[in-house]
Parts: sequence; C-alpha cells; structure tokens
Amino acid sequence: MTTRPPKPSLQEGMFWKTKTLEQMTKVEWESLCDGCARCCLEKLEDEDSGKIYYTHVSCKLLDAGLCACKDYPNRSDQVPDCVRLTPENVRSLNWLPPSCGYKLVAEGRDLYWWHPLISGSPQTVHEAGVSVRGRVQGTEDTVPDEDLQDHIVTWPGVLPRRAQLKKRPV
Repeated sequence: MTTRPPKPSLQEGMFWKTKTLEQMTKVEWESLCDGCARCCLEKLEDEDSGKIYYTHVSCKLLDAGLCACKDYPNRSDQVPDCVRLTPENVRSLNWLPPSCGYKLVAEGRDLYWWHPLISGSPQTVHEAGVSVRGRVQGTEDTVPDEDLQDHIVTWPGVLPRRAQLKKRPV
C-alpha cells in the first residue's frame, strides 16, 4: 500500500518554507511569533508523567491586553526563568502550544490563516480566538505558586474551531 503524497503548500516560496530556522535573519525569526502570548502563561509539569498543564496566570511582564511583553529586550534580566526560543529548543520544548508558529515551521507545517505573516494583520490572532486576550486571570506576582494548581485550564493546548479553518471566515 502506498501513502498519499502530502498536499502541496500554498506557502511555498515564503521564507519560512525556503529557509531553515537557523538560516533566518533576526527579523524573520521574530516574525514567526504570532502574538498569541500562550507561551507567557505559567505552566505546571507533572514530575511523574512529564505532562504539562497550562494556567490562566501570566508572566508578570505580559501586557495581557496587547499580548506582548512589557520589556521584551530585558525580559531575561527581569524574569530569569523566561525561556528565549531558539532554533534548537523549539524542536524539543514540550510546552509550546500546538498553534505556535515556531513549532509549526520546525515541523515543516504551514502557518494558519490568522498568523500575521499570512493575514497581513496582527489582529487576526485575536479574531481567531487564539490569543490570551481577555483570558488571563492574574499574574505570577498576584497568584502564589502554591495556588497555581487551582488555575489550570485546557484552552491554551487546544486550537479554537474558527482558527482551524483553512481560510479566514467571512
């Protein structure tokens, strides 16, 4: 039995389809971020199973309305456990959301219609319901670590239905 060849990508020729992560310029690399801010949510890991649990509690530097870091250039100085994404670690981090542009490109998959590189607008990630806008219920400064388990949510690990569509709904 032979397997069906993959469907051709409509994104052929775009830099994320022609370059490896390592070949990208800094500007290209940064543009892979879709602005969802799901990676800025506090996460818990089950020590026995390694399973990751997202919370609706964010990093203290996240502006939850803008879905952007309040001090992106200095984030590692202010939050020492902030993980800077690299071509090496995006392939192995088990807590990146399934919709993450870095993860998709690392896996050789197409970006979704709502990704700013496809839509041309940073607002479509919010329209598609992918961002954390309106969903953050506190920050790491306001919720003690011992209470994080009371803030576990499943939505960051799931892609909303409208975000899964092949193209922007009319």
